[in-house]
Amino acid sequence: MTAMERVQPETPASLAGPEWIRAGERSYAGVRTRVLEVGPRRLTRGAPRIVLLHGYCDSADTWRPVLEQLAEAGISAVAVDLPGFGEADPLRPGAMLPQLDQFVDAILEEQTKHGKVVLAGNSLGGTMGLRAAYGSRRRVAGVISIAAPGFVDSWLVRAVGTYPLRLWAALPLPVPKFVVRGVAEYVVPRLLYADHDVAADEHVRRFTSLFPDYRAATTRLDQARQLVEELAEAYDGLDQLATPLLVIACGKDRLVTAASGRRLHSLVPHSRLLVREDWGHCPQLDDPATLAELMAYFTAGATRKRRRRGVKSEPLAEAG
Repeated sequence: MTAMERVQPETPASLAGPEWIRAGERSYAGVRTRVLEVGPRRLTRGAPRIVLLHGYCDSADTWRPVLEQLAEAGISAVAVDLPGFGEADPLRPGAMLPQLDQFVDAILEEQTKHGKVVLAGNSLGGTMGLRAAYGSRRRVAGVISIAAPGFVDSWLVRAVGTYPLRLWAALPLPVPKFVVRGVAEYVVPRLLYADHDVAADEHVRRFTSLFPDYRAATTRLDQARQLVEELAEAYDGLDQLATPLLVIACGKDRLVTAASGRRLHSLVPHSRLLVREDWGHCPQLDDPATLAELMAYFTAGATRKRRRRGVKSEPLAEAG
């Protein structure tokens, strides 16, 4: 399961980003995927690293704005395409979460050889970070879970139930491509951003490209329904989580309400909670500078040497 370096694929100019973001291809748990990295190519022994996990129907590109900020701060980080998304190999038939668990475990096998690792995940990535913290064979120094679904509301059920996408699977005839694209272009910015008027075109195009036609849209919806079913039992081991945990909830999130983050915080007593009323479902797109700063602050605290007993840890700014 050790990652193997492969030929670096070409990256579209619109997503190329600054020179300090390196794109490459590797294999984890038998899954070929694309990797985006910042920081030194050779890490100092013991230096912390942040591993970024994206959400459903997203890709590593969602983390580019945050990676730029982390690079400027001199922090090492890596973002990957999860199986079935971006440029990664497709998921195999069967349950999705166990496949993703194996994939994340293989990433941690590689990354923890160099030093302490903090997992940061948005939406489905937040779920995978939590599951790795109590289920992986590799030790994780900390977890940042952003808008993880499945605690109070079912984010995919709400999305499918609220927006016109749900109608496609019920229609007797295929919907024309231009209608599919039009609906996706309308829905996507409103689901991901706190303010859809400031949505970046390249990120909107990246999401809408997943729904080029009727068949692709219905396939993604079927996959989403399966994932919703799996989320019902996704956190059965949560009571075993002892890793430092930062829960981030977003007040303008139209998929996972802030109540879901508060519920997660209540289930993990040692966790810290940050509620940002001005953020949407993907704060890495809304406010990458602030999110990167929070990640850096949390990582520094989670990876520093243990303090002497009786010495209180520093509070997290704005955390609940």
